[in-house]
Amino acid sequence: MKKVENVFSAPELHWVGDGFPAKTLFSYQGMGKRVSPFLLLDHAGPMSFSPSEHIRGVGEHPHRGFETVTIVYHGEVAHRDSTGEQGVIGPGDVQWMTAAKGILHEEFHTNDFAKSGGKLEMMQLWVNLPKRDKMNTPKYQEITEAQIPSVILPDDKGALRIIAGELDGLKGPASTHSPILVADGEIEATARYTLPIADGWSALVIVREGKVKVNGQVVSKERTIILSQSGEGLEVEAIDDSKLLVLAGKPIDEPIVGYGPFVMNSDAEIKQAFTDFQTGKFGNLARI
Repeated sequence: MKKVENVFSAPELHWVGDGFPAKTLFSYQGMGKRVSPFLLLDHAGPMSFSPSEHIRGVGEHPHRGFETVTIVYHGEVAHRDSTGEQGVIGPGDVQWMTAAKGILHEEFHTNDFAKSGGKLEMMQLWVNLPKRDKMNTPKYQEITEAQIPSVILPDDKGALRIIAGELDGLKGPASTHSPILVADGEIEATARYTLPIADGWSALVIVREGKVKVNGQVVSKERTIILSQSGEGLEVEAIDDSKLLVLAGKPIDEPIVGYGPFVMNSDAEIKQAFTDFQTGKFGNLARI
């Protein structure tokens, strides 16, 4: 089994724009290759919003060198980007955006959600790209809840949705650039399940709700457990009814240099990203 290396508590809430009250559950800043190929995870909400004529969200901003994965649990999010893609994702849906060589996008609550108000909860994961793919053409994948297969846990005590990667013969719909597993779901109290995570892979478990044991370590709500890359297997045992996000992947053995919305392999590439953004090479959101 993989060994428990760290358990992190969520820091204080911060706002992303005026629509997403987020806590950063882990970041490559300080954790580096221990969480590779993942870079960062923000948990937005859960928070209730009052009805409003004002559409909350985060306006136009750039990314280069990685992918953003947005998983909605409650509420609705509208996306628009400089490649011409746009869409709305609601509960259970996923937006997988490959920024690659550069993209501008915006994310807002939908008009309907703003007017009705309600509970908002989502996760946004940043996934690093290998150097060979960092300057590829940007891509957008909109994945509906109906497209995501689920592994039913023993004795029907929960299920894990396979968003990316493969588990128990089921393959997630997301197209990825390196071998990873992204799975979320629910597990009932007393249930136990072992995921066959490979030796050499990173592995993380994030508890959205409840309390579980991961390879013997108790982990509760809004905590992230990081396991060793050495060893095989990840066992989850539910103490309470719980909701989880499980991340695993083959580390990308390359330098990680990031600044704000750009993650590349060198300082020179970061400087070039700023130059390209400032000179309009990321496209123009206003033309859509």
